[in-house]
Amino acid sequence: MVRPSMLLALGALAATAVACAPASETTTQTSSAAPSASGAAAGACAKDGLALKTPGKLTIGTDKPAYEPWFNGDDPSNGKGFESAVAYAVAGQMGFAEGDVTWATVKFDSAFAPGAKQFDFDVNQVSVTPDRAKVVDFSKGYYTVKQAVVALDGSKVAAATGLADLKDAKIGVQVGTTSLQAVKDVIQPSAELNVYNEQIDAVNALKNKQVDAVVVDLPTAFYVTAAQVENSKIVGQFGTASGVPEVFGAVFEKGSPLVSCVNEAIDKLTASGELAKIETEWLGSAAGAPELK
Repeated sequence: MVRPSMLLALGALAATAVACAPASETTTQTSSAAPSASGAAAGACAKDGLALKTPGKLTIGTDKPAYEPWFNGDDPSNGKGFESAVAYAVAGQMGFAEGDVTWATVKFDSAFAPGAKQFDFDVNQVSVTPDRAKVVDFSKGYYTVKQAVVALDGSKVAAATGLADLKDAKIGVQVGTTSLQAVKDVIQPSAELNVYNEQIDAVNALKNKQVDAVVVDLPTAFYVTAAQVENSKIVGQFGTASGVPEVFGAVFEKGSPLVSCVNEAIDKLTASGELAKIETEWLGSAAGAPELK
């Protein structure tokens, strides 16, 4: 995930960019404005029967700053931005009203680290991977994502038309992300990677011409080019080395009984078209980037 004040509006995508702290550093904030509950769960997923971190409240984790287009205004509780909207839609399907939702600040890689959690589930552009699934549980994917290469317009890398053109590029990427693994597995650059603790550090390295390109997920790439780095462009997008689509999933403490309930909510949101509608509203610009092969 992401960082500092990338907080300018960019239309749907732009109207609206990702990030590691121990659970003890978690803080919470209460919802201020968000969609209302859209349906009541029943049976094993009935709200009153759920084992929650705080009785009667659904505690959702994410990082701070909470970046666009995933969140808006660094305020997960406003219901704006793709992941905030998805979180409230899921909560509504589970029978929680907006006032029943509280947010916990959890660093990106702390979310999927082993151990007990202070959230019921976490949404923070966390890709589902077999290694992560050894220590936490994931919901079904709520977004399918590709990685994207961003470079300064007019640079040699900006003219790349295929992955082979990126072999000699000096690439910046955040530690602990699937972007980093994708660069290693798919691009396989000859130059040593520049790995940063925070995504904003990679973005600043591009801005200062310390790297030739950065690799981030595609929606974030649109934000980087529109709001963070002047005269930059998306060179192209690429999938995983295995060909298996990469998806973002909600993260749970290992063994959480809530997984099936959130999956049920995601299924309903998918079937009704609501999930697609939310994606179009907040990530609509994240399409059309050239495919790099």
